[in-house]
Amino acid sequence: MIAKVFRVAPVLICFLLPIVLAAQSKQTIGAPPSTAEARHRADSLLSRMTLEEKIGQLTQIFFQYFPDETTPDDRIRKGQVGSYLFLTDPKVINHLQHIAIEESRMHIPLLIGFDVIHGFRTIFPVPLAMAASWDPKLVEQIQSVAAEEASAAGVKWAFAPMVDIARDPRWGRIVEGAGEDPFLGAAMARAQVIGFQGPYLGSTNHILATVKHFAGYGAPDGGRDYDSSYLSEDLLRNVYLPPFKAAVDAGVGSVMSAYMDLNDIPASGNRYLLHDVLRNEWGFQGFVVSDAFAVQDLKTHGFARDASDAAYRAFAAGVNMDMGSKTYLAKLPDLVRQGKVSPLAIDDAVRPLLMAKLQLGLFEHPYVDTVHAEEVLKATDHRVVERNAASRTAVLLRNGAQLLPLKKTLSSLTVIGPLADSQKALQGSWSFASDPAEVVTVLQGIRAKLPASTHIEYVEGTEIKREFDTEEAGPDTEIGRAVDAARRSEVTVLVLGELDDMSGEAASRSSLELPGKQAALIKAVVATGKPVVLVLINGRPLNITWASTHVPAILEAWYPGTQGGNAIADVLFGDVNPGGKLPFTWPRSVGQIPIYYAHNLTHLPETSEGFVSRYWDGPNSPLYPFGYGLSYTKFAISNLKLDQSHVKIDGSLGVSAIVENTGDRTGDEVVQLYLHQRAGSASRPVRVLQGFERIKLKPGETKTVRFTLDKKNLSFWSPSERRWVEEPEEFDLWIGDDSTAALHAVFKVDPQK
Repeated sequence: MIAKVFRVAPVLICFLLPIVLAAQSKQTIGAPPSTAEARHRADSLLSRMTLEEKIGQLTQIFFQYFPDETTPDDRIRKGQVGSYLFLTDPKVINHLQHIAIEESRMHIPLLIGFDVIHGFRTIFPVPLAMAASWDPKLVEQIQSVAAEEASAAGVKWAFAPMVDIARDPRWGRIVEGAGEDPFLGAAMARAQVIGFQGPYLGSTNHILATVKHFAGYGAPDGGRDYDSSYLSEDLLRNVYLPPFKAAVDAGVGSVMSAYMDLNDIPASGNRYLLHDVLRNEWGFQGFVVSDAFAVQDLKTHGFARDASDAAYRAFAAGVNMDMGSKTYLAKLPDLVRQGKVSPLAIDDAVRPLLMAKLQLGLFEHPYVDTVHAEEVLKATDHRVVERNAASRTAVLLRNGAQLLPLKKTLSSLTVIGPLADSQKALQGSWSFASDPAEVVTVLQGIRAKLPASTHIEYVEGTEIKREFDTEEAGPDTEIGRAVDAARRSEVTVLVLGELDDMSGEAASRSSLELPGKQAALIKAVVATGKPVVLVLINGRPLNITWASTHVPAILEAWYPGTQGGNAIADVLFGDVNPGGKLPFTWPRSVGQIPIYYAHNLTHLPETSEGFVSRYWDGPNSPLYPFGYGLSYTKFAISNLKLDQSHVKIDGSLGVSAIVENTGDRTGDEVVQLYLHQRAGSASRPVRVLQGFERIKLKPGETKTVRFTLDKKNLSFWSPSERRWVEEPEEFDLWIGDDSTAALHAVFKVDPQK
């Protein structure tokens, strides 16, 4: 939902603001106030605010949802607004900040929020692709650039990172998270928070982060967005909450409550989540914002009786700010006057919001320097970072006969596919502040990579229409044109997948098939007998089971962003050696869902002779395992060593292995460590990721990779004990390059004497 430009600023404001901004730009932005200083200043403000002004700070608005008789200017002037959502025009932001600062009684600036998910003006690979990099430092850099661009434009609050674990790829928002694993998800959550916020809240060129959606939103029934989730406490604690905890430990300033019912209690009215776990257990000191209209929707859930009851339940559960619905604005004053909500509780809810504004420096620097903003948004070095990120997130799934990398001396090449020359599709669904004209398509990237002497032919091949079309799209004549073009060239690059709006919010699917006639297009082109490379543009695993045995080379490129076409060409022609790994288990068909590597054992070992397959009409195994990805070179992992075979509870264990590049190219390997507890107070998954490191090695080079395991790696939430436990038991340990790692050792945790 994109806010519209709604009102031209008065002439006087247009005249004065450049003067104010010029003076402001000369000021040196110092360190933000300490927590104690920010609290003192917030308490001073609270002591002078009316009840209505306090509740205004708990209200976030969308212009397009205002009643006709009320303008945003008037609400801000009356102190009825604390935050404004989905504004990116610096002139409009300056206009509204002027009203808040100069025309409201308390002179409190607005906090401008926006969905800065994977970039602002520069669009980076989608978060699922970021996770495929297995490179937290890269992810930190990505979100730091996004924060710099957003901050320069006046957006000081990002509604990211989304850290929901997703084990059902039918769910559209799998694209927005880090996949299926809590350990990898926690690493990505931590990196994104640091990237957005910097070393502390209020760091120069950084913004406030929001970890979302708390909690269990990624496990809806049937993979249907917004539907109810049912999670046992141990599943919630062991799988779905760890990335949120990592974000809180990293200092995230805000948390977004989720839309859906969790175990029959709406998450935005769930005191257990928002109070008992988030604040009491984890010590979270920031504020909670509801997802859009989630407060008023407590009534829709059949949880609240009416709007007043919805406001009471959300507030009592721990939601500080009402996003969009204005239910707090309308109902909280009467609840206070009736004695149902205490004035002290209102102060406690408002205080962290005011402290965040103070720490972000909004009171001293509320306005946007439009000249500086334009310079930042056009920064060419940001595009360099994006190109590197897009190439580092690519995952090579197949490379038969070492078809890739392609030679730059090709005399002819055909590029086929409805996504090959699409700028919009390469951005992904969360790209509202970007300029699609800046996106480099795959076709453009290939043309820029090859000499003018190479004959490059482009054929769309088929078209993709939005989901819900019941008929396959694309005329057969276009497939025929594609086949003819493929026959004329040395190599064909097929660029297929999903449109940008086929993955994301409200984009769940009942099928994982390639939309339209893309599957038929693949078979027709492969039938020519010419070499074929398949490049996938998508935000979820798709059914490529046939392609996985018939197409020689397959590259997962995700929605790669602004420089996506150049980055894909870098990988296809060997200027970059792909090193990404899958952040999820890739199913063979939708019938295998949910499929994930960290499942529990059955009553018979799956390797035993008497094991009966779960399916009689197909294998249990995935198409590609979690953590999988190929390279243009080869690696060998050996010499697994533990510094001891026994470790005390609360002790630590050192683990090492040697990695060698046995091929003839420099490349990256992601070394992964998995554990399994053999017995204890609960059955444990067959293996769980507990360590990883991405390393670069030259041909023939070796490196010793070291991990340290301690209580946080060896503990789990026990459903029988109903607490976190570290148990004196035997553990299996594996190191390798994906979740099927075979290099194995055993150690034992001993009880304390």
